[in-house]
Amino acid sequence: MQALITLPSRAETWILPQLGSCKLSTRRRRRKKMWSLAFPVCYGTTSAVFKFGFGCGSVSRYSGLRLASNCELNKGSSFVSAWALEEQAIGNEISVDKSQHGLLVECESKDVVVEGIEESEIVDVRALASSLQFAKTADDVEEVLKDKGNLPLQVFSSMIRGFGRDKLMDSAFAVVEWLKRRKEETNGMITPNLFIFNSLLGAVKQSKQFGEMDRVLADMTQEGVEPNVITYNTIMAIYVEQGLSTKALDVLEDIQKKGLIPSSVTYSTALLAYQRMQDGVGALEFFVEVREKYRNGDICKVSEEDWESEFLKLENFTKRVCYQVMRRWLVMDDNLSINVLKLLVKMDNAGVPLGRAELERLLWACTREDHYNVAKELYSRIRERHSEISLSVCNHVIWVMGKAKKWWAALEIYEDMLDKGPKPNNMSYELVVSHFNVLLTAARKKGIWRWGVRLLNKMEEKGLKPRSKEWNAVLVACSKAAETSAAVQIFRRMVEQGQKPTILSYGALLSALEKGKLYDEARRVWEHMIKVGVKPNLYAYTIMASVFSGQGKFNLVETIVQEMVSSGIEPTVVTYNAIISGCARNDSSSADAYDWFDRMKANNIPPNNVTYEMMIEALAKEGKPRLAYELYLRAQNQGIHLSAKAYDILVQPSMVSGASFDLKLLGPRPPQRKKENLQGRKSST
Repeated sequence: MQALITLPSRAETWILPQLGSCKLSTRRRRRKKMWSLAFPVCYGTTSAVFKFGFGCGSVSRYSGLRLASNCELNKGSSFVSAWALEEQAIGNEISVDKSQHGLLVECESKDVVVEGIEESEIVDVRALASSLQFAKTADDVEEVLKDKGNLPLQVFSSMIRGFGRDKLMDSAFAVVEWLKRRKEETNGMITPNLFIFNSLLGAVKQSKQFGEMDRVLADMTQEGVEPNVITYNTIMAIYVEQGLSTKALDVLEDIQKKGLIPSSVTYSTALLAYQRMQDGVGALEFFVEVREKYRNGDICKVSEEDWESEFLKLENFTKRVCYQVMRRWLVMDDNLSINVLKLLVKMDNAGVPLGRAELERLLWACTREDHYNVAKELYSRIRERHSEISLSVCNHVIWVMGKAKKWWAALEIYEDMLDKGPKPNNMSYELVVSHFNVLLTAARKKGIWRWGVRLLNKMEEKGLKPRSKEWNAVLVACSKAAETSAAVQIFRRMVEQGQKPTILSYGALLSALEKGKLYDEARRVWEHMIKVGVKPNLYAYTIMASVFSGQGKFNLVETIVQEMVSSGIEPTVVTYNAIISGCARNDSSSADAYDWFDRMKANNIPPNNVTYEMMIEALAKEGKPRLAYELYLRAQNQGIHLSAKAYDILVQPSMVSGASFDLKLLGPRPPQRKKENLQGRKSST
């Protein structure tokens, strides 16, 4: 009994008889080997062998074939390279030889001369198909083929598939209708068989004219042709192409109910249906069920396929389907990370884990913050199960960790690269340093100087050389926290590490010294900064104005302000606030504070809440409650909201005793604000 063999190809599935193999002796020297295919074709009492020659280019008829004496028939061999047939459906050599046996012939070249063979006629299938490309009816086909004699059905099958590729389905149906007419004319000697209808159904799929499928199936029923597993495979594939994956799986059930034997293509198409449904779990469970049948021998007993090879392909395809489903989940807008993690665990439990290549490709699909857990799990799997990992993948994981604000996790990846490989490159370095910058920036903004120092130490410990940006972030954090000693130490370390301080470095150090009231040290730093050629900015000028004001050296304050103006930097409200604040701190005369207050107005710089609060504090210290009271009311009239501290200064007993003003006009006490006395000064940073 002939076994039906499914032949996968880029376009459709072919069905061929089981074939034997032999070698033919030739007269010529051995040349390049090629393969040709032969199998029996019958028309009444006439028998012939229909042969496809791979590497040749015509159709020929031969007579008087006589095999050499050393030809041996191999009954067990089968043909599995259908892609070659698919490529040569039209135009390749097809020769018809009188013989009774199917043969897989190994010949040496298209110029081989075989003993006892004489060429009599050549049929060009490509030209024949071209002449039928505009055929719409059986009459049109008859007009072309009326003088061609009885051609093998395989010629028509090849043309039908070619029409499907070219989307000429009218021509394909016309050929089938002509064959049905020939059935009546030849009393059933020439008739469209299962092979023809399977070819027609494959052409429907390839042309994507899926609506014609029912027409083909109806014709099969009318002609009394029973579908086989190849037919159902094609139906399943058509449903999958249409997005009707559930119907495709229903066809699989029909195959089993009808007692047909599913082929490897059947199972592969079912897996493809699960993929289109994005049901990775369903695909995995389906494979586990098939694997159980395979291990129990239930499949091998009823199928003549090489299931040892086919099962390995099926397992790899299952992995591919699960990988594609998970990748699809990762690129969707919805967060399906949990689904990915669950499917990974199920694949492990089923003994079908993904390989390194698939795991790395999934990692590349992790691009969002909510992919953090998936990226971490995939990275861990590669590290634990494989000896190597791609450098670019490691860098991508570091990037994902940073995007998810998991900076310490990113540092762990970098440490793995240092300890286990691959060796970090410039990209690795830049990514990790950028994560440290994020942490240091947070430390700078919040003034968490100890955290900043620890981060610098960690960078140096891991061989990451901090740059000016990192040093400056820690310097600013120390300045904000008024940690003068820490700022000086960081500045020294920065210079010792070969980093050249910038104006931001000097500004942060000057601010720390000013807050620690180390005015002389601040002045020496300023002079060194000028000496090395670092040009001061507004912030540095403002700090030095505050330093000289705190020392009561208003002549130097005047000098600093003049230098600012001459260098093209205009003093701002922050500059004047710093000077007035210095007057309040060093118990200078309120007249000095008032003088700078008036100069603000003269320079069209409107005072803000910090200005009024510092003036009220200076006047209160000098025992001038009336002026302080008037400034408070003036600020209220200008819509400036002062802090609770300024209100408390005016209502304290020492201020109101003997004072002739109405406290009710001050209104209710303002709500307390955090660090309100430093608000204006910190705004400059």
